[in-house]
Amino acid sequence: MEPVCPLDHRYGQKEMKDLMSHAARVTRCLEVEASLARAHAHFGNIPQDAADEISGKASLKFVSLDRVNEIESEIRHDVMAIVHAFSEICDLDAGKYIHLGATSYDIVDTALAMQMRDGLDLLDTRIKGLVDALSDKAMRYCNTVMVGRTHGQYAIPITMGLKMAVWLAELHRHRVRLDEMRPRLLVGKMSGAVGTGAALGDKAFDIEEYVMNDLDLGAEEAATQIVQRDRMIELLSALANLSVTIEKMATEIRTLQRPEIGELQEPFDAKKQVGSSTMSHKRNPIVCENITGLARTLRGFLIPEFENGVQWNERDLSNSSSERFILPHMMILADDIVHKMTGIMKGLIVNEEKIAENLKKAGDVIMAESVIMSLCTKGMGRQEAHEATRKAAMLHYQGQPYIEALIQDKSISSLLSVDEIRTCLDPSGYTGVASERVERVIEMVRSP
Repeated sequence: MEPVCPLDHRYGQKEMKDLMSHAARVTRCLEVEASLARAHAHFGNIPQDAADEISGKASLKFVSLDRVNEIESEIRHDVMAIVHAFSEICDLDAGKYIHLGATSYDIVDTALAMQMRDGLDLLDTRIKGLVDALSDKAMRYCNTVMVGRTHGQYAIPITMGLKMAVWLAELHRHRVRLDEMRPRLLVGKMSGAVGTGAALGDKAFDIEEYVMNDLDLGAEEAATQIVQRDRMIELLSALANLSVTIEKMATEIRTLQRPEIGELQEPFDAKKQVGSSTMSHKRNPIVCENITGLARTLRGFLIPEFENGVQWNERDLSNSSSERFILPHMMILADDIVHKMTGIMKGLIVNEEKIAENLKKAGDVIMAESVIMSLCTKGMGRQEAHEATRKAAMLHYQGQPYIEALIQDKSISSLLSVDEIRTCLDPSGYTGVASERVERVIEMVRSP
């Protein structure tokens, strides 16, 4: 069968795809079934040698994935297909104890928590790699003064390092969020068809506690047939939030790569990379554009998961089909865009000459706030200073040099000398505590 989903052949990193694969899902389900058998043996419900046999065969080394798929095609139930295929390969009549007292989603949701844990471990490593690459760039360009822009217009000076520190602080918050939610997210259940644990008898709490401790998971405090979806919604909301930051970084690089700006450029392999099928001169920001598209696709999966939080009574099956798309795709896409942005950051081209040129091109007028603050220190009211410098700026836009417009205004020149005005108009002297802020952010993200 030819692949249809682009994740099969175009997007995503192998490590995360392996963790989110069907094979990984089945493997984790086998491990949950084995843990349940061990719990039953511990409390005397089944023979210990049966639990040992089940535990020893709980992997795809013994259970054939093809056999699981074959059985599912016949009985049309995924978990029971796993149970049957697992039972077939167990000796000592151990197979008859598999899935004892459990419902499907005791297995599926507990296995899912294990997959999510694996995915979060990998994603945290990825984000840390991006943080490290970005920290290096922020420190290197800590004092690189450039023109700031708001509303797409010249604002006042900023530093490249501070621009990057903003991204760094966001990435740090994403790492913290993803770590903080682990106790809420990484939970399973072993409480039966509607959460009462009736099929597990008077040891229901003990069996559930044993399984979750065995698998290093928390337990759903009060379940219906499934782990409640507010937990997955929280994770996927965090991934969507992360994608916004990565897309924001990509968009800024794309914006500043425009030829008329030319301050940043994503890496481009000049030896072999092709920018256009017809315009051979092109050096397009294709990775940043790719990130933008994938981030938007990732966020598109969020709404169905919010809706999955609403179930008929103790549960229906509406979440099952959609989550087979949503959960793997969002994890794989989040991992992919972080990986790609890390590559961009490591090879990011910062054109300091163009930055300086654009700063000069912006002209003295972008230093109006600096003049305002100096006038205020000399006793002029803030609103009066704002109006005086605004009028001078309007004259500048009509063709008069800004410094001349400032000097000819007697309310300004009576308080500030020409040399003091020139000092106010020096961008390098008006970056405030930008450098210290960059250093603080880097120290924060690199602290244990």
